Amino acid sequence: MNVQALPMLRFIDHLGESVNQLPSWADSATLTQYYKDMVMSRTYDNKAVALQRTGKLGTYPSHLGAEAYGVAIGHAMHPNDVFIPYYRDMPAMWVRGVPMEKNLQYWGGDERGSDFNAKDGTPSADLPFCVPIATQCTHAVGVASALKIEGNHRVALVTCGDGATSKGDFLESINCAGAWNLPLVFVVNNNQWAISVPRQLQCAADFLAEKAKGAGIEGITVDGNDIVAMHDAVLTALDRARKGKGPTLIEAISYRLSDHTTADDATRYRSDDELKQAWQYEPISRLKQHLSQTGAWDESLDESWLKACKETVEQAVANYLSIVPEAPETAFDYLYETAPVELNEQRDALINKAMRMQGGHHG
Repeated sequence: MNVQALPMLRFIDHLGESVNQLPSWADSATLTQYYKDMVMSRTYDNKAVALQRTGKLGTYPSHLGAEAYGVAIGHAMHPNDVFIPYYRDMPAMWVRGVPMEKNLQYWGGDERGSDFNAKDGTPSADLPFCVPIATQCTHAVGVASALKIEGNHRVALVTCGDGATSKGDFLESINCAGAWNLPLVFVVNNNQWAISVPRQLQCAADFLAEKAKGAGIEGITVDGNDIVAMHDAVLTALDRARKGKGPTLIEAISYRLSDHTTADDATRYRSDDELKQAWQYEPISRLKQHLSQTGAWDESLDESWLKACKETVEQAVANYLSIVPEAPETAFDYLYETAPVELNEQRDALINKAMRMQGGHHG
């Protein structure tokens, strides 16, 4: 089944043609910036996969095909809103001010990559990546509850994949958000595959957004490859939540063009024909065609921007590779407020071993 044929909110089709009147905010300058951000995100993603393949990064979850989804979220949120991401959300985090080298640091196995500032340099209220499936939804309910008590019109937005909607954590979270009328937006990146489990084997409903009905909240399905539809849906949901009108569940129909992670081989469970068809609907070429048709973009601008993207990414990689690793014993330092004696003994043993290996020099 071609999921792109299903009814959903869409403004620009896969050929770059406008199928509905664009919202007033979607002017050429704004869409050009969003296109540039998506290209930057994909350039970074390609490099991150290459770093993993050459042993310079740990297991990495590519966001290939999810650029519109992420960039739209990042731009729609207010700076003081709270973003609760899942592991495939680098584009949104980057738009919200998280440096690329921080993302690389995290996937390189250094938890300091989860310590980042907002764009204005102050400590960010956004949460770091959540790798366990759907548990971030419960965290988001807690965050949104606090924001509601504060009463300052801030909103929490949490993301997850289609597989997460089959978990109890997700269902309990949307139920609680509805019952408590929380300022919370759920965005599901329905990329058709939960690792090797296809969407049609997970849920018998036509749309994952239908799960919102049981929770008594708004639900909408949008074309996740159309950044105009994505951004408009997120803006509307954030505005509703900010005005006390309750949570929204947004289902973004997209496709995971990559393996699940660099530890996966998607050729074992999906066909080449399916992947080839999905590439026809991917978000970047769609917006590029639209901008070219309106005269806002051309090949010379594209070549120049690609060059700039590569330079930016290479600098981020250099920054990442120059980071001095933490001392091994720091793995023990944040497990307990007051460490038990046994743990301190293990920590001391690790320090002594490291000193012997370094010839007595450790620091």
